[in-house]
Amino acid sequence: MRHGKKFNHLGRKKGHRKALLKNLTISLVEYKRINTTVAKAKALRVFVEPLITKSKTDSMHSRRVVFGYLQNKDTVKELFDEIGPKVAGRPGGYTRIIKTGFRKGDGAEMAMIELVDYNTVYSNSSTSGKSGGRRRRGKKKSGGAAAAVATAPDVAKQEEE
Repeated sequence: MRHGKKFNHLGRKKGHRKALLKNLTISLVEYKRINTTVAKAKALRVFVEPLITKSKTDSMHSRRVVFGYLQNKDTVKELFDEIGPKVAGRPGGYTRIIKTGFRKGDGAEMAMIELVDYNTVYSNSSTSGKSGGRRRRGKKKSGGAAAAVATAPDVAKQEEE
């Protein structure tokens, strides 16, 4: 039964799972995009997103907390100097998981996990000339209705005369 199982253990003991997620995080920060299984990608997202949130505030305490998880100075430096300022305006959702099919050897479902702000294909900044607002369905903003309202009092005055 699955009672009380809050996260995917990935078929590993705690130490092995922690090392796996640490190494996947280091690779993700370094390359901005990695290919792995869907289960590992989902577990990595849960692991890495709080670290990216910590990197938005560049303080010594935040750096030490993140270093406690990763144990890699270069990765922490890149996370705080490059990635943190780039995602400062984003309230969350720093990673994207895209399923890429099945692995030939064992049929495992594969996925690509990437940092959202580093993909130029999907990012909104590449679309020029479009507004960043919401898309809505509704009335067209034409002068026809406004003109009819504006001319109605004039017509009423002409009929009285």
